[in-house]
Amino acid sequence: MIGRITGILLEKQAPELLVDVHGLGYEVQVSLTTYFELPALGETVTLHTHFVVREDAQQLFGFASHSERSLFRSLIKVSGVGPKLALAILSGMTAAEFVRCVRASDVATLTRLPGVGKKTAERLVVEMRDRLASWDAPAITTAPGSIAGPTPGDLLEEAESALISLGYKPQEATRMVSAAAAEVGDDAASEALIRQALKNAVRK
Repeated sequence: MIGRITGILLEKQAPELLVDVHGLGYEVQVSLTTYFELPALGETVTLHTHFVVREDAQQLFGFASHSERSLFRSLIKVSGVGPKLALAILSGMTAAEFVRCVRASDVATLTRLPGVGKKTAERLVVEMRDRLASWDAPAITTAPGSIAGPTPGDLLEEAESALISLGYKPQEATRMVSAAAAEVGDDAASEALIRQALKNAVRK
C-alpha cells in the first residue's frame, strides 16, 4: 500500500492533483480541505495517502493530515459510503464540522452535502458516533492562494468544475458559484469561491 508521497506539485485541478515523485507522476484525488492547503505549483508537497484497488480502476487519495485520512477510512466503512462520497463529505465540511453533526445527530445539515440523502445521513450518525467518541478533530488553517494567471472567467469555471466533481448538478454549481462571487467578488481565487459556495450550501 502507498501510505505517503512527497514530490513536486505539477498540476492541480480540484479535486485531482499530479505529483512528480522522482520522475513518476502520481494522479491523486484530494478533498477540498486538503486542496486549500496545497502549496504553489512547482513546490514540494507531502500527502498521507489511501490506495484503492478495484477491478476497473486504481485510485490514490491524498490528505494533508493523518486525522483527515483517518476520518476518510472510517467513512468508507459505513454502509453505502464509497471513496467518492467520503471525499465529497470531507470537501463539503471540515472534519470538526462533520464530527459536530454526528455528535448532535444533525441529519438535516448532512443531507445538504451532495450525494447524501436522509437514509445515508442517518447511517452516518449511527455508525460514526461510536467511532468518533474520542475524536479530537484539529482546527484546519488555510493559506490563501490561487493558480497563477487565470482570468475571472477561468476562476468561476474552475470553481464550478470542482463543485460538479463533488456531485452537484451543473446548474446548481453555477448558481452556487454566482452567489459566492457576489459575496467574495468574481475576481476572487477559485479556492475562495469554492469555500464560500460550500459554506452557503451547509448553512441553508
